[in-house]
Amino acid sequence: MADKKTTKKESTATAVKNTGELKSELRVALEKRAKLEFQHNVAPLKNPMELRHLRREIARLKTQMSRKEAAK
Repeated sequence: MADKKTTKKESTATAVKNTGELKSELRVALEKRAKLEFQHNVAPLKNPMELRHLRREIARLKTQMSRKEAAK
């Protein structure tokens, strides 16, 4: 339940950002996910839930970007 509260705060914070900032955050998140997936393929991660959180964050960023594009 606590995750939902922080998620709402995060989503409102991303709603204020412009498309360029969202793109840069998305690029950083994609790079981080690629590194974690590589590390996970080589040896198990201590916390594999990081991958799930990153995938969801990437989805949130893409959703915000598509909403901003649709609003134009």
